[in-house]
Amino acid sequence: MSLIEKVHHNIETEQLLDEGNVVVVAVSGGPDSVALLHILFLLSERYRWRLVVAHVNHQFRGEESDDEADFVARLAKGWGLPCEIGVIDVPAYISEMAMNSQVAAREKRYEFLHTVAKKYAAQRIALAHHADDQAETIMMRIIRGTGPSGLKGMPERRTEKKVELIRPFIRIYKSDIIEHCLHHGLAYCEDSSNEQRKYFRNKVRLDIMPMLRSYNEQLPESLNRLAEMMRAEDDYMEEAAKQAFSGIVTASSLFLRFSRVEFARLHVALQRRLIKLILNYLALGLENVDYARVEQLRAAILQEQTSNLKLDIMEHLCLVREYDEIRFQMPSVGTAAYSYPVMLLNDEQLYVPSADVKIDFAIYKPSEAGRQSISPSANSCIEAFFDLDLLELPLTVRNRAEGDRIQPHGLNGTKKVKDMFIDAKIPPSKRDAVPLVVDAKGRVIWIPRLRISKHAPVGPDTVHVVHMKLLS
Repeated sequence: MSLIEKVHHNIETEQLLDEGNVVVVAVSGGPDSVALLHILFLLSERYRWRLVVAHVNHQFRGEESDDEADFVARLAKGWGLPCEIGVIDVPAYISEMAMNSQVAAREKRYEFLHTVAKKYAAQRIALAHHADDQAETIMMRIIRGTGPSGLKGMPERRTEKKVELIRPFIRIYKSDIIEHCLHHGLAYCEDSSNEQRKYFRNKVRLDIMPMLRSYNEQLPESLNRLAEMMRAEDDYMEEAAKQAFSGIVTASSLFLRFSRVEFARLHVALQRRLIKLILNYLALGLENVDYARVEQLRAAILQEQTSNLKLDIMEHLCLVREYDEIRFQMPSVGTAAYSYPVMLLNDEQLYVPSADVKIDFAIYKPSEAGRQSISPSANSCIEAFFDLDLLELPLTVRNRAEGDRIQPHGLNGTKKVKDMFIDAKIPPSKRDAVPLVVDAKGRVIWIPRLRISKHAPVGPDTVHVVHMKLLS
């Protein structure tokens, strides 16, 4: 079979493209992407595909990068295809974000491809990764350390941001691609950075793979067979983990709960999978949870010497074990909403159980205040003084509510209570316990230890002063 026939067969067998699709083709200018564009172009009339060429100039190689962009633009124009060239200063982005150069380039490249896909309402983005790329990826992951999921390699298709990314060449080797270009007289660019050993992938391709092929001439094919097998086995294990999740885990908006005894009955492989599934469920961005973290959590769940514990996983997630019950939860899950009215009929002391504090309320006439300072700037928000007659009564002590704001003394405008908690570095697990004093209009007038409002300030005409003091 010719390369065109192989790709055609693969597209139909795996249903990578549908008739009438708009397809963004990522074209770097190298032989792989040029061959991919050529084959999709030859097949496009039969399937009514609308192809859009997308190229990113990362500005890594100066004039060489500019020449590649010009080459891709001319190629697209020659075949009558729309072309989008993205010029992105990736070196500046790397400097700003302190990222690995290859990771930064990939991030900006995919961001641009999705922008083009959105502009043209494309259903697919076609990438030119091939079987040798796949073998190198597997080898890189083996060297760095990976589990069964990592041995799957790059998927032939996956959905990202409602667009499907496809790799029609993932079963095709580089030698077949080069032969196709030569046979059809296709010009392409040579990327000089492919020979630079400062990049890990290049070291693998130029040094490690040739050395290992001296022991196994079919090494790339062997690694690709491994990826093929691991995809099937990983899919099976993922389905088993989902069944275990459905069988023993109870989910709510604040936590996931299951029985330690039921967890212990699972095979160790399913225990690990279930922990990763739970972490992915609760915390986006944890797709690649490291082995050490999973084993730490698994040991905490299974150890028999401890009945109760709390283990922080990340800022907004913790593991709580209480006898047989295991919970993955947000740290603030235990604080319920509370609200206590303050009558101010006489001197009053209010206990707030959630915060484990007492607040004293007393009413003075200014002449009776003695030497006490009533300037908000003179105390550290442990106590506060207000003109009683300017307040909207009754007062209430409650915890925070969505949208709470305060007009801080000494500052212009208002500020979100949530932002004040963040600025003060109050742990998320403790924010719902912090008491707020609010007036009858719902205005926050005092956050003990944190901030006093400019509402109802004590002045020369004040007749009655209400003094509030926090007792810890």
